[in-house]
Formats: sequence, C-alpha cells, structure tokens
Amino acid sequence: MDDRYGTDVLAAGWREKGRKTSKPVPAELDLVVEVAGDGYCGAITRVENGSVELEDWKGRTRVFPLGAGFLIDGEPVALVPPKAAPQGRRRTASGSFAVEDQRARVALPSRILVEGKHDAELVEKVWGADLRVEGVAVEFLQGIDLLHELLEEEPPSAKRRYGVLVDHLVPGSKESRIAEQIARGRHGAHVRIVGHPFVDVWQCVKPQAVGIARWPVVPRGTDWKTGICRGLGWPAETKEDLGLAWQRILSRVTTYRDLEPELLGRVEELIDFVTAP
Repeated sequence: MDDRYGTDVLAAGWREKGRKTSKPVPAELDLVVEVAGDGYCGAITRVENGSVELEDWKGRTRVFPLGAGFLIDGEPVALVPPKAAPQGRRRTASGSFAVEDQRARVALPSRILVEGKHDAELVEKVWGADLRVEGVAVEFLQGIDLLHELLEEEPPSAKRRYGVLVDHLVPGSKESRIAEQIARGRHGAHVRIVGHPFVDVWQCVKPQAVGIARWPVVPRGTDWKTGICRGLGWPAETKEDLGLAWQRILSRVTTYRDLEPELLGRVEELIDFVTAP
C-alpha cells in the first residue's frame, strides 16, 4: 500500500517537494521575459553589474537584478550572465570579417549619398567599419531633387563615382523619374542610383528587431513618422519626439540581420560600385 504522506516527514527537502525550480537561462539581448508576480514583460536590452534592463513594447524600460523571479512561456527561469563569445575572427555589423589594427583610409573621391540624416546613421551603424577601411565617405543629400545641382557643381568621373541611396524608389514615383533622367544624362555612367521600396528608412528595420509584430499602417494625409509613433503609442508631438523615436529604433539594430534584404542588397551594390577599380 502506498503511503500518501511519505515515510519520513523530517527528511531533507520536504518543503521544496512538488515546487517548480527556476531553470538557469543566459540573459541574451532581445530575449523576451516576464517578471513573475508583476506581469511586466519586455525584451532584454542591456546586462551589466548584476542587473538586466527590460524594454516593453511601448519603449518603457525597467531594471531588475539577475537571478530568479522571471518567466518564459509561463515557466520559471533564473537569468544568469550570458556566456562569453568564443574567441575567433571578429565580424563587423555588416557580417564582414573585421580588419584588425588598421586605421581608416583617407577618403576616396568617390562617395555614397543618402537622402536623410536617419539613412546616414543607419548606414554608418551597420557598414561604418567597412566603409572606413575602404575610405568611402557617406554624405547627406537633402533630397534627390538636389542631385542634378550637385552633379553640375562637382561632376562625377571614372575616378569620382557617386552611389545614391533613395527612399521609396518604386515605378512611377518622382524619385524613379529623376533617377531615370540622370541615368540617361551625361553623368549617368558614373552615377548609380538605387533605392528600397519603403516609404522611409525606418521601415528598413525589421519589426521583430523593434519588438513589434508589424509597422502600423499610416492613414493617407498623415505625416508618416508621426503616424508611426502614434500607432505604436509613442509621443509624437514635436520634432524631438520623432528624433527620440528614431534613436529607439536605431538602438535595436546591432547587425545586418536586423535589416530588410531590400536595403541590404542595395547598400552592398553601392559599396561595390564606388570601390570598383
């Protein structure tokens, strides 16, 4: 006959019998966890000094001590410091092998032009190390409408090539018409204009990297960035609000894997074009 009460009530471990134990889990960046008994849920954005920072879907952050007290899929876990990466040949954010102990080259005459400040910051974050090794400068173009004027003032040549990255380069758009005119013109041989199909470079960041299921749909007639922020529940009343929103998005980009392939291929194409012998 089974003894439902056990054979020894004073045996060690009787208090823990039947209680779930917390499984140790490395606190890797972007891992989503829930705080037990709190309900706060967020992705890990930073681990340092025995603490872990979580960011929820609204961009709010809180800091908790490493250890037990967290849930993943309803199961208790104890967050522990992430394992150190094995030593080996380091890669850059773009996936290229890093060139160690080499100073940036003097900038080449050729350059890459991007339409906006945010575009330039994103290109710098992912491809900056590669561009410095190659000696390629990224310059801010205030709009493709001004490209004709720039080409007349500083004409391109076989030794001074321009690669241009454009937002929303789709058939029938203003951007595509200007690109076609330049390609047919006298500077076309030394200018490469490429672009992605998204309204703005924000959308070139994968939604999953930002911690959302998809980018909100912005109603026609609404400023796109303002609409995105409102759709995500972020402040959107001032230019400073929009700037902070972009910095929040940019902070979630760590490697090329966080970007849409429609942008990746185009930037690589421009780098090849301006560095070709």
